[in-house]
Amino acid sequence: MQNILIADDNKQIVFILEEYAKKDGFTVTIAGDGEEALKKALNDPFDIILLDVMMPKMDGFAVCREIRKNSTVPIIMITARSEDFERIMGLDNGADDYIVKPFSPGEVMARIRAILRRIGKDGGTKIFNFGSLSVNLDEYITKVNGKKIALTKKEMELLWILATNKNKVFSRDQLLNSLWGYDYFGDDRTVDSHIKRLRAKLGKVPHPDWDIKTIWGVGYKLEG
Repeated sequence: MQNILIADDNKQIVFILEEYAKKDGFTVTIAGDGEEALKKALNDPFDIILLDVMMPKMDGFAVCREIRKNSTVPIIMITARSEDFERIMGLDNGADDYIVKPFSPGEVMARIRAILRRIGKDGGTKIFNFGSLSVNLDEYITKVNGKKIALTKKEMELLWILATNKNKVFSRDQLLNSLWGYDYFGDDRTVDSHIKRLRAKLGKVPHPDWDIKTIWGVGYKLEG
């Protein structure tokens, strides 16, 4: 069985999500505040985390940032506010998806299943090598000319999409949908910021045999 952590101080929402998750075969753990959520997330193995933004003691953004320092577990942020800046903040802090209240519990479970499929729960090996570049999505390790490059979870997944589709151009919308699993109607600069950070980190080691190129007016590709 897969393990899910539901972190929310609204007992009614927690009850509903818990019942739906159990019906889908999950083992459910509950946290009622941010500090409890962080402690459980760092000490117990979870397949996915549902994380409310507005929680006592520690907000969801802070919890997400701390989790990302130690774990690549998928995180879905839940909020009562729909402002684009909050969505961008959640995604930039490492969240995999973002759901606004009120929501359908069935949609939440569908998002969870989509994320678990996307991160490779099919059991296939996810290792890609091209020239000086090596990307191991099973262990979240990237190497350039044999040197490890420290990437965030989203940077790693972005590089994986570009590398395994070498020379294919992706629009910002395509990358948003592939990485976060839904049609994004807000500011698409989150892709640009991830690309900028990814280039800066990869650029610390020379790699003349490939590069991430900007196709003006279209998007990005890994050219090699």
